[in-house]
Amino acid sequence: MSDTTISLHNFIGIAGSFLIVITYLLLQLKKMQVSEARYSILNAMGAAGILYSLTVEFNFSAFLIESFWLAISLYGVFQSLKVTRLRGG
Repeated sequence: MSDTTISLHNFIGIAGSFLIVITYLLLQLKKMQVSEARYSILNAMGAAGILYSLTVEFNFSAFLIESFWLAISLYGVFQSLKVTRLRGG
């Protein structure tokens, strides 16, 4: 009988992958806009989850793309918050 339990790092990495894919789906369905802070926040959370999973099972190419994904998403969050503050909301 095989062990079907999933490790914490894999669970968090899978959750991160789902966050990124669901966020992209919402964008394509026009339920979310790139300019919204939640778009970048969800992408950053997804990338962070995948990066966490890589602390146990490291893969350099995945680490590289997710590091860029996280950095760009955080930039998007700050840009969105700056625009919101300038608009007074």
